[in-house]
Amino acid sequence: MLDRFLLQGPEDARFTILLAHGAGAPMDSASMTAAANALAGVGFRVARFEFAYMAARRTSEGRKPPPRAETLNPEYEAAIAELGASNALIIGGKSMGGRVASMVADDLNRRGKIAGLLCLGYPFHPPGQPEKLRTSHLAGLTTPALICQGTRDEFGTRDEVPGYDLSDTIEILWLEDGDHDLKPRKTISGFSSADHLATMAKAAKAWAERLPV
Repeated sequence: MLDRFLLQGPEDARFTILLAHGAGAPMDSASMTAAANALAGVGFRVARFEFAYMAARRTSEGRKPPPRAETLNPEYEAAIAELGASNALIIGGKSMGGRVASMVADDLNRRGKIAGLLCLGYPFHPPGQPEKLRTSHLAGLTTPALICQGTRDEFGTRDEVPGYDLSDTIEILWLEDGDHDLKPRKTISGFSSADHLATMAKAAKAWAERLPV
């Protein structure tokens, strides 16, 4: 059993980033770990946590499926309270984790609890079902947000996303040829996964420094 939070990065960082995992992989998956390492490497304090259904998979032989994303909102808010970050807090996550964070962000931002929202591979729609958009709440989002998205992400490509009704508070960083884990095909793009994660972290740092804290 892992601790409630996986923590890394300087304790005296100006910002803490709280990250939740995607629907199918835990907080210590290779992609989550690589992203957290990149963010910590540019000076963020990074905390990762798991929703209860995912934590239960570590102690149970059954593979409990993820619940509907919106039902996880209270768990995300509970994690924020338990973390008790003393510096400026950015919330977000990988795929579903970022989606859940986006649904609780505005209320928390209005109450001064968070400074921004960081989504790594936002699931704009299920793969192969572009008509089933998960964007209605993003049109009126008031929280400053940065979405880092691969251009060939099957949950929302660069050809699709510009046509969506998204708030002006949302900035999107496009990573060339990146998939849902932001991984490119180096032989096609010329970039490695490490290149893209470094770009993501550098962009997140520059974006965070502009946040009204």
